[in-house]
Amino acid sequence: MTKAERLERDIRLMDEMKEHEEELRSSGLLLVAGMDEAGRGPLAGPVTAGAVVLPPEFAVPGINDSKKLTPKKRQYFYDIIRDGSLAFGLGWATPAEIDKVNILNATKMAMKRAVAAANEMLKQKNLDSIQVLLIDAVHIDDLDIPQESFIKGDSRCYSIAAASILAKVARDNYMEELDKIYPGYDFASNKGYGTAAHYDGIRNLGITPAHRKSFLKNFQEKHNR
Repeated sequence: MTKAERLERDIRLMDEMKEHEEELRSSGLLLVAGMDEAGRGPLAGPVTAGAVVLPPEFAVPGINDSKKLTPKKRQYFYDIIRDGSLAFGLGWATPAEIDKVNILNATKMAMKRAVAAANEMLKQKNLDSIQVLLIDAVHIDDLDIPQESFIKGDSRCYSIAAASILAKVARDNYMEELDKIYPGYDFASNKGYGTAAHYDGIRNLGITPAHRKSFLKNFQEKHNR
């Protein structure tokens, strides 16, 4: 595929992914936010949520589900999304919070924090709060904002894809810093997921405050036999 063909493909996909948001704006809902998370599955580190309100004219071909992009592409789009958004927010839930309330509830906690941060940025710009929230496969029961949940929303909805990039890059960068604090677990490479090197680190060095103890119960029981 030539460069021109790839660009044409990316523009076509972008237009498809923006269709629902454009319908919402046409109905008068101008402040549409996309929401997604990163880090539900790892053994260590926080779960991170991103929320982003893009202006109607924002059109950058190539933005897609963060898992489909290379790290270099994610970082490139991360900067563009932050600079070009009306507002964005990042929310975090710690390993201790994950252990206390379980990963699903901690994810929703992080999402509410991301929404609050985005709304604060809108407020600072003298804009209204988010009018509708588009979320990848989650519904937050106690959030007083109209919501729409999409299965595989990060591949179907442009602003959700943008939010997925914000959450993924922010969390990956955090895990790279965490690797400097807790060397020996290969956090910079595995981002907290259960790779062989990560399990070797746990066996050799033990569990850190960055680990989700509730995710390691079976491992600990097996290792302690």
